[in-house]
Amino acid sequence: MTVTDNGAGINPVAATAQGRDPRLSGPPRTPAEAVRAVRRRVRAGELGPWPVIFGLIVIAVVFQSLTDSFLSPGNLTNLAMQIAAGGTIAVGIVFVLLLGEIDLSAGSVSGAAGALMAVLTVSHGWPAWLGILAALVMGALIGAFQGTIFAKIGVPSFVVTLGGLMGWLGLQLLILGPQGTINIPYDGFVAKLTNTFLPRVAGWVVTVGIVVVYFVFALLDLRRRSAAGLPGRGMVSLLIRTIGLGLLAGSVTAVLNQGRGVPLALVILVTIVVVFDLILRRTRYGRSIFAVGGNIEAARRAGLPVDRIRISVFALCSTLAAFGGILFASRGYSVGQSSGGSDTLLLAIAAAVIGGTSLFGGRGSTYSALLGILVLQSIQSGMLLVQIDTPIRYMVTAAVLVGAVILDSLSRRGRRSSGRE
Repeated sequence: MTVTDNGAGINPVAATAQGRDPRLSGPPRTPAEAVRAVRRRVRAGELGPWPVIFGLIVIAVVFQSLTDSFLSPGNLTNLAMQIAAGGTIAVGIVFVLLLGEIDLSAGSVSGAAGALMAVLTVSHGWPAWLGILAALVMGALIGAFQGTIFAKIGVPSFVVTLGGLMGWLGLQLLILGPQGTINIPYDGFVAKLTNTFLPRVAGWVVTVGIVVVYFVFALLDLRRRSAAGLPGRGMVSLLIRTIGLGLLAGSVTAVLNQGRGVPLALVILVTIVVVFDLILRRTRYGRSIFAVGGNIEAARRAGLPVDRIRISVFALCSTLAAFGGILFASRGYSVGQSSGGSDTLLLAIAAAVIGGTSLFGGRGSTYSALLGILVLQSIQSGMLLVQIDTPIRYMVTAAVLVGAVILDSLSRRGRRSSGRE
């Protein structure tokens, strides 16, 4: 006997009448089916990225009505450059949140890694690539150390990384020494990471490449599902989604090309998001992360190496935090005692949560980091343009974060009531 979801749980009687579970019947094929599918997903707490996308539209409309420069090529170019560093750190935070844990040391790790890179490349004359590699290795070692204490000894991740927040800040100050601030050469490789713009033709090539890669992977997935006898979205749906992505990416490229061009920093961030999304969704390691975050005891009984997965995730988070610190140094042409401080950590965590990653583990994607950091930086940019004071900016950001957590809690309650969690 099959089952069906009536919005409040499983109803075997209705299942017998209808013959199959609508959740297993593939994509909707008529407008009526589409409406029913949307209602069912909303009742079950399956909101997806739509609240964030709707929020971005509202933000754009509000600030564009207050100042006509919000959607200008110049401001959007600056916005694209500003999200790279914080978005990179947020991707690492997403992985930790998928485990149902937290890493409070990411901001300090980014500052310490940036300081190490600057000292090695500027003060000691190391090649830029070697200094960057050393900073990334340091980040990985820090994450593995913290993850080992958490996974093997059993100290809560909150406590371990809270200690790391203070400890790695001390390491950052020790690395910088009495000089306090190290300037990055304007014409150096590190500075060019976030201050380089693609030629217009190259921007279009990258845009077309992104759309083609999406279509190829989606097509392969569709064929695999079809060969396995599983329902899929269908070729028409795939073409519509690909065209939609092409229009969106093409619009962004066209606007940015009216200014200085597509920033290399944006290409780096999008590449990180796409690569790690593929790792999460298409590799055994990624599926293991979801399994551990969803139900750790079930993961253990399934034979998954839970401790190794946890340690590796914390190492990955700190490595991405280190790279985020390098991007921050590149963007500001310097590393100082305040690097990685202020609201760096809070914005990274807020971006992951606002984008749709659950604080309770087992649900989320790297795209939530991209969407979340875009929301936060859009709000920050808009408020700066309309000259809103700093205290108000902090309060608005806090309100957005709390609202996202409330939405996550309500969605989780809906999934429980519908038997999906």
